[in-house]
Amino acid sequence: MAQFVYKQIIDDLKQKIFAGQFPDMKLPDERSLSEAYQVSRSSIKRALSKMANDGIIFKKRGSGTFINPLYIKNASIFNYEGTNLGVTDNFHMHGQKPATKVLCFEVIPPTEELQRNLFLKPHDFVYKIRRLRLFDEDPFMIETGYIPIKIVQNLTPEIIEGSIFNYLEDVHNMAVTKSFLSIFAEPSNEKDRELLHLKEHEPVGIMEGIFFLDNGTPFEFSHMRLHYQYLKFNTFVSVSE
Repeated sequence: MAQFVYKQIIDDLKQKIFAGQFPDMKLPDERSLSEAYQVSRSSIKRALSKMANDGIIFKKRGSGTFINPLYIKNASIFNYEGTNLGVTDNFHMHGQKPATKVLCFEVIPPTEELQRNLFLKPHDFVYKIRRLRLFDEDPFMIETGYIPIKIVQNLTPEIIEGSIFNYLEDVHNMAVTKSFLSIFAEPSNEKDRELLHLKEHEPVGIMEGIFFLDNGTPFEFSHMRLHYQYLKFNTFVSVSE
C-alpha cells in the first residue's frame, strides 16, 4: 500500500509540473506536501527521493527542492514503472493515449541471428510480432519482436494487442528485468515513410536489443523503428569520488 501511495504522489506531481503549477520551478516543502496529500512524511520523502534519482528534481541545500528545467524541455516518452522493463509497455505522452495496431503475428523458424541472440537451436520456433505504436492517431514506432515459443506457448492476437510483458508477469509469474539496447539512426525506408508519416529526407531512429527475464533467460529480440521526433532519452549521472 505504501508503495502504491508514493507512486500516486509521483504521478500527481509530474502532472502538476507539466501543467505549469510550479511557475517558480520550486516544489513545496515536505511538510506542506505531506499535508496536501494527507500522507506521512516518509511517503513524501520516498517519492521525492525517487524523483531526484530520476533527474526530475534536485535538492539545493538550504534553499529547497527544484524542478530540473531539462526534464520539462526534454521529456522522454519512455517511463519505466513497475517490475517489468518492457520499453514499449511503458510509453507515456502528456494526455495522449498509447494504442497498438498488430501488423504481423506468425510463427517462424529462427534465423541464424536469432539463434545466436536468443540462444536457440534451429528447431526452436519463435513468434514474429510486428506492431505499430501510436499516440491517439499519431504513429511513432514500428516494433518487430521475436519471442521463443518454448518460453510462452499461448500468445494470441488479443494478448499482443496489449502488454506482452505485463501478461507474462500476471499469468506466468515472470518479469523482464534486464535489457541490452543499441540506439542509433539511419535513413528511413519506404515502409518507414508509409507507416510513420516520414518524408523522404527524414531519418528513422532505431532501438535494437535483447530483453532478459529475471532468471537471466533471453526472452525477446526486438527491433524498433521510431519517428525521429520521439528518439529522446534522458539519464541522470551522479559522480562520486
